[in-house]
Amino acid sequence: MRRTAAAVAAAALFADAVALAVVHFVLGSVVDRQDMSLAGLDSGLMSASTRAAGVAIGLYLLCCGAVALRIAVRDRAPGRAGRTLLVSCAVLHAVLAAVAVGLVGWAAFAGLMVLFGLIVLTLTAEDVPVPRPEGGAEPAPAA
Repeated sequence: MRRTAAAVAAAALFADAVALAVVHFVLGSVVDRQDMSLAGLDSGLMSASTRAAGVAIGLYLLCCGAVALRIAVRDRAPGRAGRTLLVSCAVLHAVLAAVAVGLVGWAAFAGLMVLFGLIVLTLTAEDVPVPRPEGGAEPAPAA
């Protein structure tokens, strides 16, 4: 169960990273083209910081997706650093879902909650030991 949940979560996190980076770059372009200031801030500075935030969150989600992919490939629980990274990613998606329900709607909330559930399932699914035959020999491959 963990392997499937981790693989789906990894794919979703990779897509999420690309989507959020693109959204931030589009928002940075919009701010740059408006040539307005907010409380005296330079629009070029706001545009650059929005794009930098897009790069940062994209890299963060790519790292989270890489940890989930590693869990899917190895079918083992993550270490302390990987667990901390995925827990912070789950918290991020829960907060984003709470904000998205007011700004975007229930469909965005549902999508973020599905991803939140996949991350939590990846973290909490138990290891299932593979039964080995007596004598320590490897099991014969299925024909």
